Amino acid sequence: MSKTPVKFNQNVLRDGHQSLAATRMKTSQMLPVAAELDDLGFNALETWGGAIIDSCLRYLAENPFDRLRALKAKTPKTPHMMLMRGQNIVQYTAFPDDVVSAFVKSSIGAGMNILRIFDALNDTRNMRTAVQATLEAGGHPQGAISYTISPVHTIDSYVKMAIEIEEMGCQSICLKDMAGLLTPPIAHDLVKQIKAKVKIPVALHSHSTVGLANASYYAASEAGIDILDTSIAPFANGTGQPDSNLMMEILDATGRSPSYDRERLFKLSEYFTGVFNELSDFTSPNNDRVDVGILRWQVPGGMMSNFRNQLKEQGMGDRIEEVMKEIPYVRQCLGWIPLVTPTSQIVGTQAMLNCKFGRWKMLSNQAMDIALGKYGRTPGPIDPDVLKLVLEKSKAQVIECRAADLLEPGMDKLKAELTSKGLPATDEAAVLYAMFPQQTEAVYKGTAKPEEPKKKAAPVVVSSAPAASAAPAIDPNAKVVGNASRLALTVNGKRHEVSVQELA
Repeated sequence: MSKTPVKFNQNVLRDGHQSLAATRMKTSQMLPVAAELDDLGFNALETWGGAIIDSCLRYLAENPFDRLRALKAKTPKTPHMMLMRGQNIVQYTAFPDDVVSAFVKSSIGAGMNILRIFDALNDTRNMRTAVQATLEAGGHPQGAISYTISPVHTIDSYVKMAIEIEEMGCQSICLKDMAGLLTPPIAHDLVKQIKAKVKIPVALHSHSTVGLANASYYAASEAGIDILDTSIAPFANGTGQPDSNLMMEILDATGRSPSYDRERLFKLSEYFTGVFNELSDFTSPNNDRVDVGILRWQVPGGMMSNFRNQLKEQGMGDRIEEVMKEIPYVRQCLGWIPLVTPTSQIVGTQAMLNCKFGRWKMLSNQAMDIALGKYGRTPGPIDPDVLKLVLEKSKAQVIECRAADLLEPGMDKLKAELTSKGLPATDEAAVLYAMFPQQTEAVYKGTAKPEEPKKKAAPVVVSSAPAASAAPAIDPNAKVVGNASRLALTVNGKRHEVSVQELA
């Protein structure tokens, strides 16, 4: 095996804060160190895609294309990289080919270089339009394989997909381990076999949620991986990617460690610690924990906190274990689909419905669409009994073609609608409007406002039960007035005023 140093992609400006701070880092928090990141010589800076576009529009009142241009101006030497959900772009449904192509070309025109393109079901038909558009616009298409574990997902099946990705014109391949499930022995064998069959570079993306990523990166390095995704603490480790300095230390004795300036990385870590503290409304110690429970259910760590809240809203907060046990069953019935956005949310919701109302007594529209082929070709067969229920309830037929083949071109209609609203009828505005119409309109009209900071403490329920050891301590100086509508609490050394509701 070659002892050529591994290259690192730097994810701190995208997946680092998406995984650890709800994608809330602002452009103004990135620009002060953008040139420093550019000087370090990373293989690529991941700056866009994933949930970035949604977060910019919905929460930060930013135009995401303006963010990309601003960052590119500060980092001209390093290629920029983004994550794209194939035909879904960065949303949860398929878009017409002309909208997908316009998005790709607009992104490259604004400074994007490498488009990491994946499909939630690993249906390569849903990747081809984005790949072709990237090639036509002079960008670098990287085809991604969503890694998961099931009876129908084998090393051979992943190798075959890698070969197909190379044949469709992709210039590199990414093994996308979104839930951090990849074990070191499998990482070694998978990388070795893919490298034996393809000529283009292979990257590995993982999350440290389960505690396996560092060891799997090491094993992949030993097998000849070309590129590893890393980040910078505190936007690293936990539900994020391994820290860059940590991975260099781990690889030091192998002869494959890259030579990025460690002191400059430590100084960047100090800067990002300040940003992390500024985003404390959106961070949680739960994101930093190793959660081996994910190995049982294969649910991505980034989904868990939201899922717990959804169950509480449904009055099922005490049934989390029951619902989690149902997830593998639903996944099997829906063709062993990988659990990655949006399929993880679809399977989780259907598992909740099964537990609440009885198995398949109530079907979500999205679960039915999976069974009907509207999201793509599932890796395994749909359970016959479930499919029969879906066909009876939906009065529809299973589609065999690519879902986007049934869609009419959309760009002319989008631009006409933008014009009618007095908005710029550009490709950039049109593709944003296609995905996030209300938020895009507000940003272009200048009426969007950044979300207000929130108190981190949750409402307190007054009870006569003994307090748990992990509960916040009541401030001894707090005063209860009237029927106790306000109370001061000290949580982790910080004073919070909270609303208290008296229970009947």
